[in-house]
Amino acid sequence: MQYNKVEISGIVTSKLKVLKEEEKIRLIKELRAGNKSVRETLVNGNLKLVLSVVQRFSGRGEDPDDLFQIGCIGLIKAIDNFDVTLNVRFSTYAVPMIIGEIRRYLRDNNPIRVSRSLRDIAYKTISEKEKFMNKYQREPTMEELSKLCGCDKGDIVQALEAIVEPLSLYEPIFSDGGDTIYVLDQVGDNNSDTNWLDEISIKESIKNLNDREKQIMSLRFFAGKTQVEVAEEIGISQAQVSRLEKGALKKVKKNL
Repeated sequence: MQYNKVEISGIVTSKLKVLKEEEKIRLIKELRAGNKSVRETLVNGNLKLVLSVVQRFSGRGEDPDDLFQIGCIGLIKAIDNFDVTLNVRFSTYAVPMIIGEIRRYLRDNNPIRVSRSLRDIAYKTISEKEKFMNKYQREPTMEELSKLCGCDKGDIVQALEAIVEPLSLYEPIFSDGGDTIYVLDQVGDNNSDTNWLDEISIKESIKNLNDREKQIMSLRFFAGKTQVEVAEEIGISQAQVSRLEKGALKKVKKNL
């Protein structure tokens, strides 16, 4: 597959119809009423959603065709379990389901060996969590998971941590109008061993920024706050913080 050609698994996705939200809800209601023929329309009308999720996992050396097919399994699960009575967009529910299916596939193919007992506990926990969320439309507490799985809370935590794949700090997690937010942007900097000469140079460069940029840079790099925390403190969105921060950093680099 090549993303520029948007052709994957023998499907030219650029020619696929994208269903509107009201169409999705109507078709899902028909499916619930017993009309199985609409399933294919629902799947085809959401394949671009699967493709957008698959693109998040690019650059990992995995076959995109394989990830796309695994993502389609997550899409089908989302179609089968989506509750049309809730005031939630289908994509809001489907994306985490698709991501979860792909992550399970990547965990199964992880070269890092995890003991069978830990893997069994982890998969049982994930399965019980999905059942709980489908039934109650919320995440279970650790106490509830422990009771459902019949396992100690500590064993559950250890098992889930054991199967988590390494996450790149530069993995995109959100995009708003072209302003992409990465994992790195969610991490605060509380390193007390920062080179004081570099800090002085940065402070000198920040003097040339406007007041809003100075405030963001100060909170981010001297107070060690995340973009989320900065956004809450100054009353703007995280996407705006990300955009202003990147612009300020360009100015600082130029001055340095």
